[in-house]
Amino acid sequence: MAERTYRVIVRGRFDGLDEPTRSRLLSEAAEHDVLTARFTDDGTLTYDRRVDAFQHRVVVRVDEGPGEDDVALTAGELAAVEYLDAAGLGYRDLRAKATCVDDVKVRRR
Repeated sequence: MAERTYRVIVRGRFDGLDEPTRSRLLSEAAEHDVLTARFTDDGTLTYDRRVDAFQHRVVVRVDEGPGEDDVALTAGELAAVEYLDAAGLGYRDLRAKATCVDDVKVRRR
């Protein structure tokens, strides 16, 4: 079975951050700027200095077939949850969007 590659963006809001965690995020904000964000296998977290909303960008690979979009969305959300949990960050209101890069057509000039 063929494998398909998706870029998944999971958006959400931070939730229940204590003051030390908020201070840590503020001190690291430049490293998590949206202008430097990339899609990676491990995922990239972006947020601004308000430390309110965030995005987690991740590349997932799924087997081609029926429902592959849903599988990619679920894998992307799971990757975001694992990343946030490992970093000790509370979250809420997660929503995801996936794009299959194999379907993207590049128009050359």
